[in-house]
Amino acid sequence: MDLATRRVVNTTVGKKAVMAVTGVILVLFLIAHMTGNLKIFLSTESFDHYAHWLRTIGEPLLPYSWFLWIQRIVLLAAVIGHIWSATSLALKAKAARPVKYAHRRPVKGSYAARTMRWGGVIIVLFVVYHILDLTTGHLNPVGDSSRPAGNLIADFAPGRWYVTLFYVVAVLTLAFHLRHGVFSALRTLGQQTQTGERRAKAVALVVAVVIAVGFLAVPLSITTGLIK
Repeated sequence: MDLATRRVVNTTVGKKAVMAVTGVILVLFLIAHMTGNLKIFLSTESFDHYAHWLRTIGEPLLPYSWFLWIQRIVLLAAVIGHIWSATSLALKAKAARPVKYAHRRPVKGSYAARTMRWGGVIIVLFVVYHILDLTTGHLNPVGDSSRPAGNLIADFAPGRWYVTLFYVVAVLTLAFHLRHGVFSALRTLGQQTQTGERRAKAVALVVAVVIAVGFLAVPLSITTGLIK
C-alpha cells in the first residue's frame, strides 16, 4: 500500500469504506455458507457431496483444497480489516469527546447499534469455536473429516442442547449485528437520502432475517429430530 492510499484509508471516510467493503465480503460468505448448509435438508449424501465439492473447486488449476485456503485467507483479511476499521472509528469518536458531559440526554438508537461492540466479541468467539468444532473437528463428538453430515448431526444431537443454545444466541447476535451493519454500509456506500435510508433499513432487515432463519433451521431441525 503506497503513502497516498494509506492516507485515504486512515481518514474517517476511508475507515468507514473499509468497514463497509469488508462487511459486504463477509455477508456474501455468510449467504453462500448458509445455502450450502441447507443442503442437509435434501439428504446427508447431498451435504457430503457439497462439502467434498468445495475442496475440488479450481481443479486442476488449483491443487485439492487450495480454494478453501484462499477463501480462508481472504475471509481472515476481511475480518481483520473489519475489526481494525471498527475499532479505529470507535477510538476516534471517543477521542473527539475526551470529557464526558455532566448532563447528557440519552441518545436514541437501536438495540443493535448500542451492542455492536460486545456483539462483535460474541461473534468472534463463536467463529473460533465453530472452526474448532466443524472445521478441525477438535471439539466435535465425531470429528471425522470424511463424514461432514455425520459431524453436523452429532454436533446438534438432542443431548447436546447446550451447543444448539450457544449457536442460537450467536446467530441472533449476528442478526442484530447485520441489521445495523448492513444499514450503515449501505448509507456509507451512497444511500443517504430519505428514500435511500428507508430502502437501506428494509434491505438490512431482510438480510438479517434471512441469514438468521437460514442458519438456525439446521441445528434446530437436528435437535428436534427432524433431521437424523
